[in-house]
Amino acid sequence: MTKANQSGTRSIPENVMVSPTLVFFLIHAMQIGVGILGFQRYIAKDAGYDAWISILVGGLVMHILLWMIYKILEDSDGDIVSVHNDIYGRYLGGFLSIIFSFYFLLLSLTVVRTFIEVIQVWVFPRLNVWVFAFVFLSLAYYFAAGGFRVVTGMCLFSVILGLPILLLYIFPLQYAHMENLFPIVNHSIPELLASTKTVTLSFLGIELLLIYYPFIKKPHASKKWAHHGVFFTTLIYLVTAIVSFVYYSLEGLQGIIWPTISLWKIVELPFVERFEYIGLAMWVYVTLPNICLALWAASRVPRRVMNFKQRWILIIYFFILFIACGLLKDRESIDLLNDWTGKVGFFILTYIPILFLFQKVANKVRKRHVQ
Repeated sequence: MTKANQSGTRSIPENVMVSPTLVFFLIHAMQIGVGILGFQRYIAKDAGYDAWISILVGGLVMHILLWMIYKILEDSDGDIVSVHNDIYGRYLGGFLSIIFSFYFLLLSLTVVRTFIEVIQVWVFPRLNVWVFAFVFLSLAYYFAAGGFRVVTGMCLFSVILGLPILLLYIFPLQYAHMENLFPIVNHSIPELLASTKTVTLSFLGIELLLIYYPFIKKPHASKKWAHHGVFFTTLIYLVTAIVSFVYYSLEGLQGIIWPTISLWKIVELPFVERFEYIGLAMWVYVTLPNICLALWAASRVPRRVMNFKQRWILIIYFFILFIACGLLKDRESIDLLNDWTGKVGFFILTYIPILFLFQKVANKVRKRHVQ
């Protein structure tokens, strides 16, 4: 094991580590956020009602990538910084690791600004972006500065709180048109693959394991929980998509920006007239852990690469996010932000198999050199 690996793993006290079981919540909480509020219309553009098949394929791809991530980390016995340093050397490896930091920061910005837009459209049209962003990011900073265990607790809380919302799908099913799903596989393979690429970007979040892997007690035992988390995410996306497909027409679906929120409008309860307001209020607790975990991971990388204090990096990133949120004012700029985040996320996911192969080759070369 190299010194870089030792500094990334052995220096972490056991009292800041988390149980392998909690990896389920870390994986799942990061994958469920603002994306699930409107992913249906994007995946239906290419594959129509057959897009539910793309969700299953995308889930399978996530399981394969997750398996690769664990293999990469097990061979290095550290985080992505250790892996990069082992393969590329200190300077090039550090540069590539910083790219990951910026990507996680971009992920945080996308979640924050998109959720603010949702609040503006559905609840408070005259909401001051600067004020709300400052309050929301202050909460995220507070939890991220509390350490990884605090962030993990937020993820656990968000998953538990979000589960009851799944029961609300019973209401739109009363008006379902099951014939929308037939005939099955009515689209070409290229169309299904294009839809799979789109839905795969909705599954972004497993790559953060590359950062918090050293914080898991007995990380080998967390494998099954991580895969359970991906499976549960796939199941929720699948159910959400099918309910939307049997309720909306394809034309109607393309005209709705956030189909999931529109489904909440159907909910009729004797004590709540507009449930979408309640749903969005609860979704704050689902979205906040996304920001906390991504912000913590973004600040962790410079801490490892340049040995800066993580709290100072958090403060710098806080102001970067705050200013960026205020400058993104219209729908076009937010759409562009989501589009670029998707492109960068796709590059990161594509990079994982490449890194997996590079590591295998590097290990073989080392063994031959030793012999």
